[in-house]
Amino acid sequence: MNRRFESKVVLITGGTSGLGQNAALAFAREGAKVVVTGRRIKEGEETVSKIKEAGGEARFVRTDVSKASEIEAMVKACVETYGRLDSAFNNAGIDGTLFVPTADYDKAIWDQVIAVNLTGLFLCMKYEIPEMLKRGGGAIVNMAAVAGLRSGRVGAAYNASKHGVIGLTTTAALEYAARGIRVNAVCPAIIRTPMSDATFLRDEAAAQRAKSLHPIGRVGEPEEVSSLVLWLCSNEASFVTGTAIPVDGGFLLI
Repeated sequence: MNRRFESKVVLITGGTSGLGQNAALAFAREGAKVVVTGRRIKEGEETVSKIKEAGGEARFVRTDVSKASEIEAMVKACVETYGRLDSAFNNAGIDGTLFVPTADYDKAIWDQVIAVNLTGLFLCMKYEIPEMLKRGGGAIVNMAAVAGLRSGRVGAAYNASKHGVIGLTTTAALEYAARGIRVNAVCPAIIRTPMSDATFLRDEAAAQRAKSLHPIGRVGEPEEVSSLVLWLCSNEASFVTGTAIPVDGGFLLI
């Protein structure tokens, strides 16, 4: 079987659950050596165990992406373990306080969301890109959201951070296109993950409301995002950079 990421090394932030964990398992099935990172040690080790039980190779590195020193150490650990970095899925993120008007938004929560979702993602690229340049290129996929493409009442910090992710993505894509690094973003609508379960899918009424926001008639599944992430990191997407691709079941159409 032709595995797209045989002998490749992939780094995934926020890989302890949800979309990050799903992507980690998918990359491993396709032959990648996977560095799984996140704040929760137990969940991170469980993700690595699942990969190894399936015959893959992985390592967990505990990382808080709001701390520059930990991001630098994360990338260093990846290269020390596997000798290179080919692709990165910068997925770590938090939602902060939802459905709160801007004037009522708590500054401490604003600072936390921006530190994780935007500054943390910037720092990931800051340390990932030099390692990719050493080996002639690579692929980065950043986690944005439909909130980065169209503002709503989800929350000032979340909306601002996801708009910022797209801005960072397009800037880095332009800066490094000629040097072999492709940078893209994925923009999911509501996907069935632990984070969504706690907010948009917390009960039957909320779940029905969430489904109604998508013309396709349902919320998304993690695999429907992971498949796009893997494609963007693969040679099949070799002419694709600087994009922010919705995975939204038609959410942006209404």
